[in-house]
Amino acid sequence: MPFEGRLPESTASAVLPRGFLAAAAAMGIKASGTPDVALVAVSDAAPDASVAAVFTSNAVVAAPLILSQQHLRSLAPQGDGRYGWARGVVCTAGCANAATGADGLADQESLAKAFARGLGTDSQRTLAMSTGVIGTRLPADRLAPEIGRLARDGLSDGPSALAAAAEAMCTTDSRPKSATVRLTLPDRTGRPVPVMVSGIAKGVGMIHPQMATMLALVLTDAEAKPSMLHGLLRPVAARTWDQLTVDGDTSTNDTVFLLASGEAGAAPVSEGSPEETALREAVEAVARSLARQQAADGEGATTLITCQVSGATDDAEARAVARSVVASSLVKAAVHGRDPNWGRIVAAAGNARLASSAVLEAAGLSADEALRRAGVAVRLDVARLRVAICGVDVFHGLPLAFDRAALRALMAEPEVILRLDLSLGEGLGEAFGCDLTEAYVVENAEYTT
Repeated sequence: MPFEGRLPESTASAVLPRGFLAAAAAMGIKASGTPDVALVAVSDAAPDASVAAVFTSNAVVAAPLILSQQHLRSLAPQGDGRYGWARGVVCTAGCANAATGADGLADQESLAKAFARGLGTDSQRTLAMSTGVIGTRLPADRLAPEIGRLARDGLSDGPSALAAAAEAMCTTDSRPKSATVRLTLPDRTGRPVPVMVSGIAKGVGMIHPQMATMLALVLTDAEAKPSMLHGLLRPVAARTWDQLTVDGDTSTNDTVFLLASGEAGAAPVSEGSPEETALREAVEAVARSLARQQAADGEGATTLITCQVSGATDDAEARAVARSVVASSLVKAAVHGRDPNWGRIVAAAGNARLASSAVLEAAGLSADEALRRAGVAVRLDVARLRVAICGVDVFHGLPLAFDRAALRALMAEPEVILRLDLSLGEGLGEAFGCDLTEAYVVENAEYTT
């Protein structure tokens, strides 16, 4: 099944591309006293970075998202809050600043102004992300001057700067998430120059397809227009973060930013070019790595579940089946118990329905086709269906004999791969999830107390 090797290799490292600086600090938002504010900005000598964004589909939208969309619209009205320009991103962890009304938005605006003063720019050129408890206010009066000072004096391009920012973004994560891909693109004379794509992310609970519940910041030193970046980012999100689920809940704060500094020295990437394909594949490799790291670190999780589907009538149906399998509580519980109960996998596949029209359109379907097919049941012929768990065939239209004890032992590995072949077409798709454990219930039963 052609999943492995289709994208460039990524490393789980946080390396700043050229033209970017980062910083992190503890400012007392988290009760633990650990770092809780992360800043990423373009260097003083660089122009504003091109930005593309994807946000939550939840009807309750947090203040940092509202503010970021307003700022993107102010500099690029044609982007309708989905792309534009910026000089920096501030992320606060420990307080979501969601469902906090006009006061919460005013808090976010005060942080943006302080951040901008520290950078020597105007607040419309800043973006924001927040994560934490919904319905709590940021201590803006105390944070604003500290963020301003950190932006003015603390930003660095040092080897640990982006890793520190990734650490500060975390809330219930047990570890930070990062990924880097290196590629080459031609300069204006055709000479190859090194280019980097790096990303950091957080989010291990309230995760479910629809942009998942998470924050991610992806940086590149390639040069590209904001509109092209968005045309590249949204399909990537549909194939990666929209295929990520931990517990079936979406969030108010989901945000992915992709920033391009243009400081590598490569020629501007044009739409439809081989260079766009190379950059897209690098961004997708980073996004896929981050999504897998988030699933593996799901709250209380012990096992990463990867479901790979082939033979669907098209890619959209393959992704729907994979998403349905990893989202199944019964499948998740079976994986936790190392129980090769393939019947739960088959049943989950039979429940699969296509994604929302927005996700389908983002993945490449026309607007009309996306509307027509949204939520429609996937075509599946159980007589032709094949299922394998950890490489062991367990079903092919009928139950297959297998060594149950040996398969249980294989399921004790950190990753369980479920493979389904629908034998109906050429469609491919994958999704990422984790097992359901007692620790998940304990952690979320006591989240605010």
